[in-house]
Amino acid sequence: MNYSKKVLEYFTKPRNQGPLTDADAVATVGNPKCGDIMRIYIKVGKNKGGEEIIENIGFETLGCGAAIATSSMATEMAKGKTLEEALKITNQMVAEELGGLPAPKLHCSNLAATALQKAIKKYKNIK
Repeated sequence: MNYSKKVLEYFTKPRNQGPLTDADAVATVGNPKCGDIMRIYIKVGKNKGGEEIIENIGFETLGCGAAIATSSMATEMAKGKTLEEALKITNQMVAEELGGLPAPKLHCSNLAATALQKAIKKYKNIK
């Protein structure tokens, strides 16, 4: 399977990897077909305008290289964004930021975007 240089970079040097001990919300998603499991942790703060932003974010992923790369990219894309902006991050956007994914691995970007959205929605319901 051919991966872009960016996928390989985000797999071998993932950003935001690891749990957050002070997370405001945590969401876990998985794909029973391939066995990938992703957990996203978010810490919410406020920007200068008083809007809630993703101040810190972390992930734990058990899965293939594409699963780790998409988790890492989704967290990078969301960090510092308002909750509303981060909710708009789609699987397509994650895949495009990584320079594309092989068709059999597109489900990984679905998992990453879904985990992010689920964590944000969980936070909003807790609050």
